[in-house]
Amino acid sequence: MPLTLASIRQAPKAVLHDHLDGGLRPGTVLDLAAQCGYDQLPAQDADALGNWFRDAADSGSLERYLETFAHTTAVMQTAEGLRRVARECALDLAEDGVVYAEVRFAPEQHLQRGLSLDEVVEHTLAGFRESEQLAAEAGTPIRVVCLLTAMRHAARSLEIAELTVRWRDRGVGGFDIAGAEAGYPPSRHLDAFEYMRANCAHFTIHAGEAFGLPSIHEAVAFCGCERLGHGVRITDDITDSESGPKLGLVANYVRDQRIPLELCPSSNVQTGAVPSLEKHPFDLLARLRFRVTVNTDNRLMSDTTMSREMLKLVDTFGYGWSDLERFTINAMKSAFIAFPERLRIIDEVIKPGYAVLLG
Repeated sequence: MPLTLASIRQAPKAVLHDHLDGGLRPGTVLDLAAQCGYDQLPAQDADALGNWFRDAADSGSLERYLETFAHTTAVMQTAEGLRRVARECALDLAEDGVVYAEVRFAPEQHLQRGLSLDEVVEHTLAGFRESEQLAAEAGTPIRVVCLLTAMRHAARSLEIAELTVRWRDRGVGGFDIAGAEAGYPPSRHLDAFEYMRANCAHFTIHAGEAFGLPSIHEAVAFCGCERLGHGVRITDDITDSESGPKLGLVANYVRDQRIPLELCPSSNVQTGAVPSLEKHPFDLLARLRFRVTVNTDNRLMSDTTMSREMLKLVDTFGYGWSDLERFTINAMKSAFIAFPERLRIIDEVIKPGYAVLLG
């Protein structure tokens, strides 16, 4: 089957790096803003608001990119708002052919109207469960797992790690830290990562996006992360030689340990992590057999979907169905769910789905 946006939407997909507060429907932002009295939106029309988010995120700066979230988090402060955003998030992913999704958000950013951390998680998970049922009824089943994020500039990472462990048998799959990297190294949160390891719990770390190799080195060597959020700057440790690309110690370790890279092509260009899609290291890392995965990051800000991200890679690097299947299986191998369930989704959903597309 030819590789088009429509045909790629039929392919079963897995996303590991998708932010709940970065994937709202513009119309939902407007509705929730009206309900909660938030009057600082930059546009009052859904199309215009969607364009504003995309344009504002195209600054080439991670810090400016992150400023757009002030508007989305502002309207996600009530039980009803959180439940609706979570429900619509998973339904939008399922409609795009995503069969497994890990969606992350920072509970500490949703306490302005009196909700507790546990209540924030409770209502968000309720929205995900509703969407799973609705998606199954629509013939587009999806499995959704929630990751809880701590903001790296704040001092609540241990508290969020404890929250993660408290909810891990009820829909929460792991822990993450996010936010501006410069000046906020992952090693500042060692107590949270030690708590996660002590409780045999999963965690990933945003590293190697806006900051270079030291961020990745700390994340894997000191903090012991299982996955790298973005990690594009691993190329700082890869040099050209007469015999081909030469990997340094950190790059070799990441590849040897099969530490997954949660790459987000469109977002990586928007934040200035890479200069353009054509110069994105995705293809180099894929050819060097790093465990690369395709992700959306923030669907609202990047005006994207998993299918669009895959199509961009196809158009830029000439990938075929077997390549997209490999990237999808990479993601499922790296998922924060039990091994038997990972295997079931690979063998019963992903491989048969791509077999049809491959003919």
